[in-house]
Amino acid sequence: MKMKTLLSAATLLVTALGSNSALAATEITLFRFFGGCSDEYANVTDLSKAVGECGIIQVLTNKFNAENKEGITVKTQSVEWGVYYDRLSANIAGGTPPDIAVMHRSVLPNYLMRDLVQPLGKSFAASGIDAADFLPVAREAVTSKGELWALPFDLHSLVWHVNADLFAKAGLVDAKGQPKMPTSPAELMQHAETMKAKTGKRYFAIPSAVDPMPSWQYLTWVWQQGGDIVDAEKKAQFESKESKEALRLLNALYAAGHASSKNDYAGAQQAFIAGEAAVLVNGTWGVDTYEAQSKDPKNALKKYVVRDIPTIYGKDAIWSDSHMWVLPKQPKQDPAKQKAALAFLKFLNDNNFHWARTGHLPVRASVLKSAEMQALPHRSEYTRTATIARALPPIENQRAILDLLVNELNSTWLVNKKQEQALSDIQRRASQILRRARK
Repeated sequence: MKMKTLLSAATLLVTALGSNSALAATEITLFRFFGGCSDEYANVTDLSKAVGECGIIQVLTNKFNAENKEGITVKTQSVEWGVYYDRLSANIAGGTPPDIAVMHRSVLPNYLMRDLVQPLGKSFAASGIDAADFLPVAREAVTSKGELWALPFDLHSLVWHVNADLFAKAGLVDAKGQPKMPTSPAELMQHAETMKAKTGKRYFAIPSAVDPMPSWQYLTWVWQQGGDIVDAEKKAQFESKESKEALRLLNALYAAGHASSKNDYAGAQQAFIAGEAAVLVNGTWGVDTYEAQSKDPKNALKKYVVRDIPTIYGKDAIWSDSHMWVLPKQPKQDPAKQKAALAFLKFLNDNNFHWARTGHLPVRASVLKSAEMQALPHRSEYTRTATIARALPPIENQRAILDLLVNELNSTWLVNKKQEQALSDIQRRASQILRRARK
């Protein structure tokens, strides 16, 4: 009897060890952009030491790998932003999709139409992710036909990053010494002229080469006029009076020297940090980084503040998008990998505050209202952004239309293509894309 008991115990121990061993061997792949910084943050698990998008997502992954009790390893494949979706689509088509992939709200419809991602509503409930805590805008971003298809991670939008010292030097401050924001297109041009005359510096630093930043500013100004680039019937509207006016204003700023068409993304950031421009047009994702740069005594940027993009036309609106995490459909489902992927998604959701430290707006109501969130630098300076953020409707091939928009708009200040011709070309080609999407 004793021998049988010992044998049974031994069998149970071997079974348990075998089970733990299987768990320990569970490796899942994570596709993401956000840059490569694995060397800089190698083995770092202290989230307080992480700065910026790349640093925070890398340290979050390190921390999960080091501390999860299930023996799961997340293996990151960092892909350059410009080719990310091509690479993701190629892997899916080749039968080697990652277990988890980051995705934009603007791209999700393409993958839903092709049935390439897994529904997650029931999985969230089973793994302890409280979808009821998602902000309405976040829940909307990941919902289609009543199902949740992704874990929302942030709301990100354009903001104006401001050198308050240059505004003070130009006399563009209010009675409290705060930077004055323009309230009309004419006042924007006037402020830009004053900045140049009083300080010798440009008003704007805008990534202006092969970069979407000017297009996002253009969209903001189209929406502020009450217009849109796609109507309710999913027909292109690029030759509307609102579209023409938004592009006119952008070109007027470049033509007058208030922004340099020679700045790429890195060049625009450097111009701002070096004190050569009063306003950097960039996203919420830069807040944490620029705050850190302003504390470096070597940099000319000292008094850094953030502002919601001012409403210079009649309606409040700011371009926005969202990052989210999806589970691509697999050629053959592996329950262990599925469980591991959901465990990592829960970990990311639990740590949404740390991702919001980048400057992005959190997607969880409990995080947005938390004392630690309110204590972060500059958050009170762009609180309206979450309430006036706009996004394009969920249309297939949205990314192709946005790429077309970037190429054509940028050509008007890079190679002096006529504005009317650029908008006409966008209208024609976007209409072709949208017709395919309506079929």
